[in-house]
Amino acid sequence: MRLMRVLWRSLSVVVAALAMAAPLRAQELALKSSSPSRILLDLQRREISVLLNGRMRGSWPVAIGDPTTPTPQGEFAILTKKINPIYVSEKSGSRQELSGPKSPIGDRYLAFHRNGRGEFGIHGTPWPHWVKTRAAVSLGCVRMLNVHVRQLFDLVDVGTTVEIRG
Repeated sequence: MRLMRVLWRSLSVVVAALAMAAPLRAQELALKSSSPSRILLDLQRREISVLLNGRMRGSWPVAIGDPTTPTPQGEFAILTKKINPIYVSEKSGSRQELSGPKSPIGDRYLAFHRNGRGEFGIHGTPWPHWVKTRAAVSLGCVRMLNVHVRQLFDLVDVGTTVEIRG
């Protein structure tokens, strides 16, 4: 029993030390990956990167989830990829379907997670200001400049790992 307490205290110290360690940049996380294709999102730096076959292929600024609707953390995978996805709005009281680069989700969409709050994706935006300032404004999705999300879209496949760290 005494040994168990000593081990538990030691484990607690190690966990506390790891929690206090500075988060790695997305590029550093990507370089430690053994997967041939991987997307890394560093929420603190608000930066997304992609690693293909051991080589960094791109790194871009992003806007992320608002603190009340945060971007989920963990390891996920690209579930679907859509060109010109349909965004449905009912704000005006009537159903409107929007698509293309001027829709709220741009012209590329990569779904990576579904839960009780809905679906989360990496997508474009017609509002570049939020991405350029790396704002926390979305409902949990990851917003990229349209030109950047097109580059990412072309580099990855369905099933690509998405690692999101805070």
